[in-house]
Amino acid sequence: MTTLGTGVLRVRHWLRAHPLALDGALALGVLVAMVFASFVDPGGHDGPTFGARTPAASSLLLMLLSALALIRRRREPMAVLAATGALTVVELVTADPPAPVVMSSVIALYTVAARTDRPTTWRVGLLTMAALTAAAMLFGSPPWYSQENLGVFAWTGMAGAAGDAVRSRRAFVDAIRERAERAERTREEEARRRVAEERLRIARDLHDVVAHHIALVNVQAGVAAHVMDKRPDQAKQALAHVREASRSALNELRATVGLLRQSGDPEAPTEPAPGLAVLGQLVESVRQAGLPVEVACAAEGEPPLPSAVDLAAYRVIQEALTNVRKHAGPGAKAEVSVVRVGTTAEVMVLDNGRGNAAGADSSSGGGHGLLGMRERVTALGGTLTAGPRYGGGFRVHAILPVEARAQEPGRPGTAGRTGENA
Repeated sequence: MTTLGTGVLRVRHWLRAHPLALDGALALGVLVAMVFASFVDPGGHDGPTFGARTPAASSLLLMLLSALALIRRRREPMAVLAATGALTVVELVTADPPAPVVMSSVIALYTVAARTDRPTTWRVGLLTMAALTAAAMLFGSPPWYSQENLGVFAWTGMAGAAGDAVRSRRAFVDAIRERAERAERTREEEARRRVAEERLRIARDLHDVVAHHIALVNVQAGVAAHVMDKRPDQAKQALAHVREASRSALNELRATVGLLRQSGDPEAPTEPAPGLAVLGQLVESVRQAGLPVEVACAAEGEPPLPSAVDLAAYRVIQEALTNVRKHAGPGAKAEVSVVRVGTTAEVMVLDNGRGNAAGADSSSGGGHGLLGMRERVTALGGTLTAGPRYGGGFRVHAILPVEARAQEPGRPGTAGRTGENA
């Protein structure tokens, strides 16, 4: 049974791959059926009798021509229906009793109904039914209500109905398949989008960690090299700061890279992500690097911010202070303020430096610092502005919603529109 089923499947696949061969086999089968039925006399005394009559040569020719026309039924269904219908009418008008050439018209009408739309099926089917039934009733010797004439009407009607049902089922199956394929594509696109967003987030975190701590290491190493000979105590203190900054950088890098671990890898670090709770440590490390920083935090005593908002606020301050230290120039001072206003948290970093923090950042590092801040804030539904201050210095101002929300697709982020120096 398994071998038989496999053979049937192979034949079916081959016929689907070669539709012309299938139509040729169907035409041959219809021709054999028409010729066989032409020898049957349905009006015998004891019922239908085989061999009681012999078809005329003209009937055999019409049956052959109508069967040959069926070979092109897929490519030209309307033309094939017109040809077989005309041959059927000729047989009904000229022969008595007529040969069953109407079989070819039934197959052609089924093909039209299966390969066109419903309005076309209704129009063409009713016209074919009316023409063939009228020819059989008007030109045949039996009475108009004979079963042969009613059979022509019934078979043509069933052919149109069967073809329309097959077309509807095929359209339903195609719609289900398309819906499944679209759902699969959507799922793959969503997975790719999430991977891209996660990659971008990790890149921002790596940039924030490396830019801040390496800048501090660079400053303290320069101080140590400068005072090594004359003031060794201060050099030791600077080297201690270098060691502390490098240790902090390693810890944060380890926590960030731990997100890339797969299941089964060694256990990832469990330290919480940095936030405003460790803002004092961040400010102290910047002060030790030689940048005076004043902090005004009016959010004390308030409920803690959501983790994503807390991390974004910390990263904005960290990146802004790093830019001040790198680009504001000698003698610069910075001010940091964190204020809760209703359902938002406002973070502001000001400096009075004479350098151009944004321009220097763009020229030396491609502007990734400000770009990363904007993307981080926009992802939470907030706004960020960054630009020079009147009278000198630079200003970074971020407004973050207390309840983080994702940016709506296709809607440009407000943070991407504000801030002149990207």
